[in-house]
Amino acid sequence: MSTKPQIDAAVRERIMSDPEFLLEDQDLMRALVAANESAMGKNIVDLRGIAMERLESRLDRLEDTHRNVIAAAYENLAGTNQVHRAVLRLLDAVKFEEFLGSLGGDVADILRVDAMILVLESDHGAEEEGTLSRLGDVLHVGGPGYVSDYITRGRNMAMRPVTLRQIKAEDDSLYGDKAEYIRSEACIRLDFGEGRLPGMLVMGCEDPHQFTPQQGTDLLAFFGGVFERAMRRWLS
Repeated sequence: MSTKPQIDAAVRERIMSDPEFLLEDQDLMRALVAANESAMGKNIVDLRGIAMERLESRLDRLEDTHRNVIAAAYENLAGTNQVHRAVLRLLDAVKFEEFLGSLGGDVADILRVDAMILVLESDHGAEEEGTLSRLGDVLHVGGPGYVSDYITRGRNMAMRPVTLRQIKAEDDSLYGDKAEYIRSEACIRLDFGEGRLPGMLVMGCEDPHQFTPQQGTDLLAFFGGVFERAMRRWLS
């Protein structure tokens, strides 16, 4: 058998001087393994080659998982920063009108939602909403039980602190002119303290994938907790 090299001298020298770069090229290594299996013939089972393929497949899955974990961590960090900025903006307000105004303006922009509505329950319902109309479209007043009916859609079921869902709003009483565009929403239940009717903070978005039941709710629950504590002070 001839020992004369059959590859280009420059390529051979590159491989001999730094063989690790060859091992790191997955496509090249696959080609070499395939050539080796072909040279052995079809009647020989290369257990080492099979083991390598399985390890390579497992490594690919681990790398995909690693990338997904990193992407989720960055997304969670970005969401945390958004909520923190929104909370700080809420706490800047020194008047109740400014507090509500920031909710439908800067806070909604920071959280990247298309509608932000504060729902308050009252024994006077629509009558009181007319009195408070000067506070803008961000406020909606409903009768006792409105929050529960809206979140559960009239079904007999337990209410969670935060409900995320995709919707197609047919009733424009809450979203007004934006109702036909809203495709997902987050409903945050609010507890204003003993002796007071509950409330709700609703975030609506045109993107149907902005809020879905599969998403985590920890950050929104935190935002709701801060908001209801701030509201208790205004209501006092």
